[in-house]
Amino acid sequence: MNLYQKLQAEKLQHTTRRQFLRDCTTGLGGMWLASQGVANAAGPLNISRDPSSPLAPLSPSFAPKAKRVIYLHMVGAPSQLELFNYKPILKKYDGKECPKEYLEGQRFALIQGIPKMLGPQFEFAQHGQSGNWISDRLPELAKHADKMCIIKTMQSDQFNHGPAQLLVQTGNPNLGHPSMGSWVTWGLGTDNQNLPGFMVLISGGRIPRVGSSLWGSGYLPSVYQGVQCRATGDPVLNAANPAGISSSIRRKALDSLNNLNQRTFDEIGDPETVTRIAQYEMAYRMQTSVPETMSIDDEPAHIHEMYGSEPGKASFANNCLLARRLAEDGVRFIQLHDWGWDSHGSSKSEALNGGFKDKCRSIDKPISALLTDLDQRGMLEDTLVVWGGEFGRTPMLENRGGGAGNKFTGRDHNPNAFTIWMAGGGVKPGISYGETDEMGYQVAKDPVHVRDLHATMLKMFGFDAKRLSYNFQGLDQKLIGVKPAKVITDIIA
Repeated sequence: MNLYQKLQAEKLQHTTRRQFLRDCTTGLGGMWLASQGVANAAGPLNISRDPSSPLAPLSPSFAPKAKRVIYLHMVGAPSQLELFNYKPILKKYDGKECPKEYLEGQRFALIQGIPKMLGPQFEFAQHGQSGNWISDRLPELAKHADKMCIIKTMQSDQFNHGPAQLLVQTGNPNLGHPSMGSWVTWGLGTDNQNLPGFMVLISGGRIPRVGSSLWGSGYLPSVYQGVQCRATGDPVLNAANPAGISSSIRRKALDSLNNLNQRTFDEIGDPETVTRIAQYEMAYRMQTSVPETMSIDDEPAHIHEMYGSEPGKASFANNCLLARRLAEDGVRFIQLHDWGWDSHGSSKSEALNGGFKDKCRSIDKPISALLTDLDQRGMLEDTLVVWGGEFGRTPMLENRGGGAGNKFTGRDHNPNAFTIWMAGGGVKPGISYGETDEMGYQVAKDPVHVRDLHATMLKMFGFDAKRLSYNFQGLDQKLIGVKPAKVITDIIA
């Protein structure tokens, strides 16, 4: 009897009569439905995993479009009106007072009184056969217009950064819920047992406001949380042996610790104890695999030139190259957080006529290179690349007033309509989905809530978001929660 079978046997041994009848009834009901020719699609899909091998690859419910994700989160919410959602009529209204109907019943972070409208700050052009509109801030990325599916009608429930970031990454604006990467890794495992299934890279000088909660595992077992990698020094903290400790000594210490954990499990039977053993073993294997994967020194000169990467330097360009290496080595979910996109008019570093232009330059070449590199290696077709922030920006000029507020140009938060784009991994290439009103403020056609995005991404991985669940506190918890969520089938190839 292996460890998993032992766990199941102990679970059965401690099952009460009431639990048995409940579970048995559920099973009999499913059997009856099947006998009537009715698919039991509405029931929860609870993944059954061997805790001693928590990252072993599993098959999804149906044929997937994507095998892995590279999620590029621009922390702070870049302005869609300066990048992908061209609204030429805004030029006509630039400097005029905002119509009252745009203000009634709305909540703003910084706008006070009656603000003035703000026209597009940069030039736009159509690109490729698709004719997708992209601004002159992203000339290299614009060359990939025919690979991109640009969704212009994203909506969020939140207009403050922290809760909005949590909603985008975990499906819930509150702390304590598993991130997308944790759900996907829990459901599918990973192809490389020497690396974590979910890895996180940070750029821009700091981590997001809510920190590691954006890649936490919440109520899922802790092995499914994202592992944050550092740009300089040891890629993962505490992975290397301490000074004076050899690998053989580390191995003996780990064996002793595993024996103690095994005894604890034998006495208490907590599956998390077995998971802990698996994590220690993973950490030991990572001592070799992580430094090898995370070093870009051996990449040829033309690859560094393509990305704009520099070994030993902390940069978004380096992280894009690392993302390709991690994807190539079998990591399931790779998340890049780039801080500095909070496009207010309170300082030069944030303003549209200041730091925003620098941020665009810092991502344009690396993302273009990432798409090119994945494509030339035959990986783009099953790698889903996602780009976006946590909400959008208003067509009104931020008017907090006084001092720097009058010197620099910025836009306020707008959860009503923002843009993300996707490429590869089974999405239709070269399309624009959804329409906003003439000012780019509200959705006019085909709204896509964050929950819809999550349901669509899970669909691409072979899961029904309404069924993929984890029982916690007596409820079948889901990434999409309990509110309505729909799969955007029109963007799936």
